[in-house]
Amino acid sequence: MDGIEDRLQAVRRRIALAAQAHGRPAASVALLAVSKTQPPAAVRAALAAGQRAFGENYVQEALAKMAALADARAQIEWHLIGPLQSNKTRDVAAAFDWVHSVDRLKIAQRLSDQRPRQLPPLQLCLQVNISGEASKSGLLPAEVAGVAAAVGQLPRVVLRGLMAIPEPVADPDAQRLPHRALRELLVALNAGGLALDTLSMGMSADLEAAVAEGATLVRVGTAIFGSR
Repeated sequence: MDGIEDRLQAVRRRIALAAQAHGRPAASVALLAVSKTQPPAAVRAALAAGQRAFGENYVQEALAKMAALADARAQIEWHLIGPLQSNKTRDVAAAFDWVHSVDRLKIAQRLSDQRPRQLPPLQLCLQVNISGEASKSGLLPAEVAGVAAAVGQLPRVVLRGLMAIPEPVADPDAQRLPHRALRELLVALNAGGLALDTLSMGMSADLEAAVAEGATLVRVGTAIFGSR
């Protein structure tokens, strides 16, 4: 797994520089290493380089990877960032620490009902279709407040914030617009009585724009692990 440590350091430098440019401490932005389609050895290499949080898109692939890395479970924080179907919620509730892709109340209710009692509450983000793309999962911005209020009442989960995957654009100023909209949505939810602290936004190509607009967690795969 040559190069993973160097690439991790390069991504951390990008985050730190982006945070510094906007008057934020580097520690205010967490890095989620997106390890989907990567072998367990790649996760071990990143773990050895100090990375602890890993993001997976596909439930069955993630469960197999978790089994291969069972000896390191106490060191790893597993995040599901891909779409979640109702028939997979039981496995996810038992295996993951975070789910970023909650896009309807039913999913959150099932995760709450199925979270094993001996585990800490499952940390959740609501996925928002912030760019309004017909092909993309997520709640419409107008739907978020109602779902957030309901999820906030569930017993075995904790609503932490919002996640989005904006439509890709090349222009840095244009990249900032959907991230700004997501931040403003979170600010409005908190003004309405919630206490959310997580903005899961920004990937390899747009993390600087996301950090500029308040991302607290960026999801980076290719820039760490290389092309799949």
